[in-house]
Amino acid sequence: MKLDDNGLLIRNAKLNFLLQKSHSNRFLGCLLAGFSLLISVSLPAQQAADPEDLIAQEEDYYSIVDIPIPDGIELEVGGMAIIPDGSLGVATRRGEVWLIENPYMTGSRIPEFSRFASGLHEPLGLAYHEGSLYTSQRSELTRLTDKTGNREADAYETVVSWPLSGNYHEYSYGPLFTPEGDMLITLNLGWIGHGASLAKWRGWMMNVSPDGEMTPVASGMRSPAGFGYNAEGDVFYTENQGDWVGSGRITHVEKGDFVGNPEGLVWSHLEESPVKLKPEDIPDTGQPMSKVAADIPGFKTPAVWLPHGLMGISTSAILTDQSGGAFGPFTDQLFVGDQGHSKIVRVYLEKVNGVYQGVAFPFREGFSSGILRMVWGKDASLFVGMTSRGWGSTGKDPFGLQRLVWTGKVPFEIKTVKAKPDGFELEFTLPVKESVAKNPDSYQLSSFNYKYHHNYGSPVIELEDLAVKAAIVAEDRMSVRLVVDGLKKGYIHEINAAGISSETGMDLLHAAGYYTLNEIPAGEKVNLSLVENSPANSHQGHQNSDGSTSKEASAATSAAATTENSPKRMTEMPESWSDGPDQTIVMGTKPGLKYDLENFEVKAGSKVKVTFNNNDDMMHNLVIVQPNTAIEVGEMALEMGLKGSQKDYIPDSDKVLYHTNILSPETSETIYFEAPAVPGEYTYVCTFPGHAYVMQGIMRVKE
Repeated sequence: MKLDDNGLLIRNAKLNFLLQKSHSNRFLGCLLAGFSLLISVSLPAQQAADPEDLIAQEEDYYSIVDIPIPDGIELEVGGMAIIPDGSLGVATRRGEVWLIENPYMTGSRIPEFSRFASGLHEPLGLAYHEGSLYTSQRSELTRLTDKTGNREADAYETVVSWPLSGNYHEYSYGPLFTPEGDMLITLNLGWIGHGASLAKWRGWMMNVSPDGEMTPVASGMRSPAGFGYNAEGDVFYTENQGDWVGSGRITHVEKGDFVGNPEGLVWSHLEESPVKLKPEDIPDTGQPMSKVAADIPGFKTPAVWLPHGLMGISTSAILTDQSGGAFGPFTDQLFVGDQGHSKIVRVYLEKVNGVYQGVAFPFREGFSSGILRMVWGKDASLFVGMTSRGWGSTGKDPFGLQRLVWTGKVPFEIKTVKAKPDGFELEFTLPVKESVAKNPDSYQLSSFNYKYHHNYGSPVIELEDLAVKAAIVAEDRMSVRLVVDGLKKGYIHEINAAGISSETGMDLLHAAGYYTLNEIPAGEKVNLSLVENSPANSHQGHQNSDGSTSKEASAATSAAATTENSPKRMTEMPESWSDGPDQTIVMGTKPGLKYDLENFEVKAGSKVKVTFNNNDDMMHNLVIVQPNTAIEVGEMALEMGLKGSQKDYIPDSDKVLYHTNILSPETSETIYFEAPAVPGEYTYVCTFPGHAYVMQGIMRVKE
């Protein structure tokens, strides 16, 4: 490295190459992202710039800044709040509340930590209101007040308490203050092999008045870890995949709503309940949620689905950009954190026929731990609080506090997607190149859904390619209207615009988004006879390359994924094993994305029986791969996209030796195989999206 005349570091070609590679390796990207904040992109004058060097990276537009945490402080962030004096309040899962002065690290001062409160029971929320901090512990909402001005709470006051069964999964979140001065909290279901409301009001959102009166608002929640307001002041909450929940999602919540998980309805018979549905009113058919809800009054479906593995695996905080452009070109849009994938996604909402719906896009990944909380700083930067203990995340640190800062550069992105009577209108942050943007072949669209059933999660179902019949570019080249054949109300629509570029030749930073089409708007449709380049006739029947229709191909794919026996997945002992297996291995899971058996040994060529028990509360598989290929195979699984769940996230690769299918919690599977003939250390890994970076073990093959 050397310094230019302005004292700036010049990045050499090797580092540039590594940053390109980091686009597909999140951990390499994390490692390099912080370093790249200090340097500018430049090549020696005598060296021609390679077009690959111009590939945009997320860090070019939004920088992640580490906030140093003093040794001895386990800052497992459960809640955050900005104090009027500019300090940042942080509640931790260890039961403490810290005040951090100068969290922006202005000047030469480092942040100063002082402990404001301690002795709490896993607080998972924090809010400042009228001189006090409020936090939800396991069993109560607590007001913390510094009455002497020494930056330490003198008063710990119970605002309201609620019963617990003692189940470990009974997390409590909040509060969120309402404009009237009330507080909203949410109560997690317990876990007994499936979600269960083991104590009163578990699975509900509750309203708490300033004097401590608690009343129910809505039911049907499983793990409502995040909730907040959109730009219009309406409340939305986030949900994680689980039983009755096919994928992560955000849902608009109003009083009296039922939002999907029926376990909390065991309390709906109580007089104060605004929800009158009973558990037996909810059918367990596996039909898409939108179809089931259509026949059940009061059943509120998600405003936006966050496809599992593509938009994260464990949704958390919701925050609305009300910076007026100080955080970039996404004013009034939502940012949604993900604990499992250590990243943030972006959501644009619109109302159609009085119903919220919208689109989700990737935004920024590479955070150091699992994102649970976010809060706006006074300078329009975004504080991100993280924790991973027991929950696991792609970010390897056990906890962390970072700050996301806009660099001032505008990325080329799909800014919004709006539903039209015959398709969608895509608005961009920069003008598009008309010659490619008006070509319908520059876009790929599909629709899909999830099963609504008591099982944990769901594969993608009814995946169908959709024909783009026309692409009409606006005069200012800031938007494109797509005419799409086969829109499906109540389905998620993948919109991929990877074929277009900006006027200056930039590719989209994120080419794909996922629009939840709850309602199809009325209005005038495009007259295709007047549209240049309309290929409507050529797409009739939209057959695949093998001549099959999309529905046929999707059904075939799904059927292939459920095959019981294959060379890599033998679930029945081979008849030739007359003496049975030479060795039997039984393996389970531990919290934090871990197998309970870190390694085992087998003899080369021996007959092995492995029983995998998924006793976790997440979905996992067991995949044995060639040495030193675990991350590579895990990333192949991620790249399978929507078809991954249909194939149990098993890539078609010779690096995969043997595997189970994806197992729901509290289920097991046994496989049989002959150990490799070549001695060595063969990794076993979970290829469920994001798990491969953490969840690994070693099968040692001995001579």
